[in-house]
Amino acid sequence: MSEVMTQTQEEDIILTERAIAEVHAIKEKNNIPANHNLRLGVKGGGCSGLSYVLAFDDQVKEKDMILEKNGVKITIDQKSMFYLSGTTLDFTDGLNGRGFVFNNPQAAKTCGCGSSFGV
Repeated sequence: MSEVMTQTQEEDIILTERAIAEVHAIKEKNNIPANHNLRLGVKGGGCSGLSYVLAFDDQVKEKDMILEKNGVKITIDQKSMFYLSGTTLDFTDGLNGRGFVFNNPQAAKTCGCGSSFGV
């Protein structure tokens, strides 16, 4: 069986209280099982080169990192962690829309919608 890396350093990924509350609310509202972690990642594409990935996933792959933030388990693959280290995941429900917001200090450029970035 493959070994899963567990990371506990707080500076790697930060979830705001609003993001944590929204993750819990989404899981409850949609009856998402407790064994489904929040998967954060990046993939090629988007107008700035890389796009953020945010989903619930019950699969843990070899070399995935598992973080736990206030009861929310986060799964991140190593490649994505390289791009997401230091990122704050927030949730907004304001006049400009409702959704999760990635505040990534490594992003040298971002698109207008905030869903893609470049380094």
